[in-house]
Amino acid sequence: MYNLEMTTLSISELRADIARAVSSTKRAPIAISKHGEPVAFLVSPSMYEKMIDAMEELEDIADFDAAMANPTEGIPWEKVRKDLGLA
Repeated sequence: MYNLEMTTLSISELRADIARAVSSTKRAPIAISKHGEPVAFLVSPSMYEKMIDAMEELEDIADFDAAMANPTEGIPWEKVRKDLGLA
């Protein structure tokens, strides 16, 4: 889906020029490392929103699949309409 060239900065490098790092997130996320291991990621607000939207979509799909796999009768449409104030 996404094939991003991700920059990695150590915490020390991030401290030295945080303004440039934040600005760079417009192009791609930044991995922040400590002792060579990633400890956090810096992403733009738009990338964050896309990630949250994608996670919510995956949760909805999983909930739908679970509901479809449930052998119970479910809730009658008229009751759902009434409960939602649509009737």
